[in-house]
Amino acid sequence: MVLVRYFAAARAAAGVSEEKVSAATLADLLSVVSQAHGPKLASVLERCSFLVDGLARHDRNAPLAADSVVDVLPPFAGG
Repeated sequence: MVLVRYFAAARAAAGVSEEKVSAATLADLLSVVSQAHGPKLASVLERCSFLVDGLARHDRNAPLAADSVVDVLPPFAGG
């Protein structure tokens, strides 16, 4: 299972700070959590960046390891 950690607006939209999800790719993971938590989270995810095991991930179709950690990072304001 992949550990998903939500931050800031993503955490508020999901209603949890983290959860475990079964997903083969980042795209699969985003689909699963969007369906589980509804349109508010789906809307936030459109603007998020993602770290997989501490590294920025841009290819949403790349495979995830079963023990990956995915950080969901909405845009942050401030400087």
